[in-house]
Amino acid sequence: MDHMQKEDSRKLLYSLLGDLPDRDRPITAEVVNVTDCDSYIVEDLRLDLNGIEPVPAYVVKPKNTRGKLPCVIYNHAHGGKYHIGRKEFLTYERAYSELGPYAKVLTDLGYIGICIDVWNFGERAGRSENELFKEMLWKGQVLWGAMMYDYIRSVDYMVSRDDVDTSKIAAMGLSLGSTAAWWLAAIDERIALTVDICCATDYDELMRIRNLDGHGVYYYVPSLLKHFSASGIMRLIAPRKRLSLNGKFDKLTPFEGLLKIDADMKAEYAQCGVPENWRMIIDNCGHMETAYMRKNIVDFFKANF
Repeated sequence: MDHMQKEDSRKLLYSLLGDLPDRDRPITAEVVNVTDCDSYIVEDLRLDLNGIEPVPAYVVKPKNTRGKLPCVIYNHAHGGKYHIGRKEFLTYERAYSELGPYAKVLTDLGYIGICIDVWNFGERAGRSENELFKEMLWKGQVLWGAMMYDYIRSVDYMVSRDDVDTSKIAAMGLSLGSTAAWWLAAIDERIALTVDICCATDYDELMRIRNLDGHGVYYYVPSLLKHFSASGIMRLIAPRKRLSLNGKFDKLTPFEGLLKIDADMKAEYAQCGVPENWRMIIDNCGHMETAYMRKNIVDFFKANF
């Protein structure tokens, strides 16, 4: 697939995400609080990204730094823990992981990062996921599309800051955050580096093992399979660098599907002339981040940022 074909596919993929606000609408940011966390600072922000409802966000950056820093768009998990949202970025209260929070990890590496409360999580919680999905469906909207729009606009906000190196932007996350990371990279070419943990799911294999209910209703985009497989979306990331980490026993990412995606991506990246820019790790675990995964993620960032 050449660059023009990928551009056409990006436009088609975005068009499946329902009625979305104008991409050019201005973004505003209100500072709610700034907290000193020893080695880094936390900006507690309220962003106007979509003109519909405010988006709470944490931006973290190392203390005593100057100039433009590599930036990570960190996407929180789901896990049915709607009260957590962006708080997982700062604390040990994380779905599917007992490892330390990424705010500390990323700022220790010298990066700036942002995590927003996505629709229905954290300070945006209050409705059930089903209620919100149904309301949006009636209005010609798609919940996953609304989420993706806010992720894209969070990139817009970060590149507008004078402390961000716009040539070094990464997307990462686990579970919901993982799917958001590789979708965001597929749609938005500003994402130079992608780290997705536990959600490289092949849709056909997920249907074959009859586990569609394993993913929340937010995950489902009308008419998606008429146009795209999971690999078809992921191809839009190539030739940019990507590390995908998954569990062999994770029913949300069926093992045979992981093997198919790995083969498809190896072929795509080889065709792009950069086979080294793709790597999949399949650890002997379920739906979780292991210490081995964490080590490889940190090494990946160090090698590429």
